[in-house]
Amino acid sequence: MAKSPVFDPKAVPAVTGSGYPEPFRSKCAAREKRRLGDHAGLKNFGVNLVRMPPGVMSAMRHWHTKQDEFIYMIEGELVLLTDAGETVMRPGMAAGFPAGAPDGHCLVNRSDKDAVYLEVGDRLPGDEVDYPGIDMRAAFKSPTAAFFRKDGTPY
Repeated sequence: MAKSPVFDPKAVPAVTGSGYPEPFRSKCAAREKRRLGDHAGLKNFGVNLVRMPPGVMSAMRHWHTKQDEFIYMIEGELVLLTDAGETVMRPGMAAGFPAGAPDGHCLVNRSDKDAVYLEVGDRLPGDEVDYPGIDMRAAFKSPTAAFFRKDGTPY
C-alpha cells in the first residue's frame, strides 16, 4: 500500500540554529525550521516552515547566484531588509527573490511575538551566496555550505 503524501507539518522535527560561522551564527541561533520539503521527499526545491522568536534574524543579509527564493507570511510580523530599505511583512504578504539579482535580503523579528513564514527555494547545484555588508561568501556543496571571507580564505 502506498504511503499518503499528507502529513502534519507540526509533526516534522524542528531544527534550530544556523550553519554560519561565528560571529554570525548567534544572530540566527533561535530560528526554528521544519523542513517540510525534505519530509515530503522533494528533491528539486526545499520548503521550510520557519518560526522566529522576537529579536532573531532569518539569515544574514544575502543573495543567491542560482537559487530563487520565496517567502509567505503566516503569523506575526517581520521586517524585510533589502537594498530598497525596510518593509514590514504581515500574514498574507509574500516576497520573491530571483536568482542572480544582487539585492541582499533577510528578515528580522522586531516585534514582541513569534512570527511564522513559509520559505521556498530551489536546489540548483553550484549556488553561491554573497552577504553584502559583511566579509562572507558561501558555496553550497550538498547538503551543507562552505563559508569564506571575500578574499577566499575559509572561516
